[in-house]
Amino acid sequence: MPIRTDASARGKPHIAFILPGLRAGGSEHIVSLLCNHFSRSGWTVSLFAFEEPGVRPYYAHDPAVSITRLGFPVGRLPVLRSALAVFHRIGALRKALASTRPDLIISFLTRTNVVTVLAAKPLGIPVIVSERNNPAQQRPGAFWSALRRYTYARAHGLVTMTQGAMQYFPKVMRPRQWVIPNPTYAPVTLDEARPCGRQVVAVGRLVPQKGFDLLLDAFARAAPLIPDWSLTIWGEGPERAKLEAQRDALGLQDRVSMPGVTKDHGGWLREADIFVLSSRFEGWGIVVGEAMAAGVPVISFDCRFGPGEMIADGISGLLVPDGDVFALGAAIAALCADPDQRRRLSEGARAASQRFTVDRVLVQWERAAMEAIAPRQSGASSIRPVAI
Repeated sequence: MPIRTDASARGKPHIAFILPGLRAGGSEHIVSLLCNHFSRSGWTVSLFAFEEPGVRPYYAHDPAVSITRLGFPVGRLPVLRSALAVFHRIGALRKALASTRPDLIISFLTRTNVVTVLAAKPLGIPVIVSERNNPAQQRPGAFWSALRRYTYARAHGLVTMTQGAMQYFPKVMRPRQWVIPNPTYAPVTLDEARPCGRQVVAVGRLVPQKGFDLLLDAFARAAPLIPDWSLTIWGEGPERAKLEAQRDALGLQDRVSMPGVTKDHGGWLREADIFVLSSRFEGWGIVVGEAMAAGVPVISFDCRFGPGEMIADGISGLLVPDGDVFALGAAIAALCADPDQRRRLSEGARAASQRFTVDRVLVQWERAAMEAIAPRQSGASSIRPVAI
């Protein structure tokens, strides 16, 4: 029977984070911040990802963070191979957790959350699962939805970024709950003066959720009114060919560029005079927060969830009706033509972003972690056996 050393005997606890991958993305970003925060606070920190050996994290991690690539990367597979991959992920993660014995596990994203609870439950390690999108819009299918209902009810608790997302889940699926927004900060240092160019910028994975097809239509309507402005869409994804074809059909080849993923996190901010979020739905909208913290004026669809929690319309940004291409095009044209409003919105955005500073958000995560670990510390001796 393995012996598990309680956190109270070692000083600071051991916390593990679970992700499907290590590439650029909102969940990977917040996990890097959490890993670095807990590591620099003296905790033992492990990060497990379903990546192949040799894959480098897009975001920087503290050297003390242990990163383990478990293999079995997430991707589109035939049904039988996909089911087999899930069993392999559960087995690989359970073996890794059994050897490292963290005091708490925090998992991100629906399918990885399911795998994590199934892997950790026999080991008696508490798991906090975190949903990072709009669960009413991003539905995982009948099979994964059933597994999510089963596993979330057996997790220690649930974290979402908005109250709206939390209310989607019935109480049985959130035995304990925390609403913790994403932090807002500018990941790169900018000069006080905005760039000389006139750039509208959007950022995100090239998938239908991000609504870049709607943005192209909106910009096509605005373009004749703002002939000296251009649009850059940063990101990569399966919709690239379709979006490029739409751009070309709209005659925007010389006005719209799609350069891929920035080499450094937040590098797009250096070239942004206006930021636009055209998503059909969101979990929060981390790039909105980055733009606001950098003082870049923001225009956003008022989609669920996130933008409405961050932006006060007309004060710290512009909100347009969800999915309204005509309104989005009009807002882009008007803001491009009004430098005084851009300046006012820039100042309002910087002030509003202070509600969601990194320090404030990390304190909420640490409080949730300590609440999960405290019962184990108070009810355990310094060393106790745990059957697996």
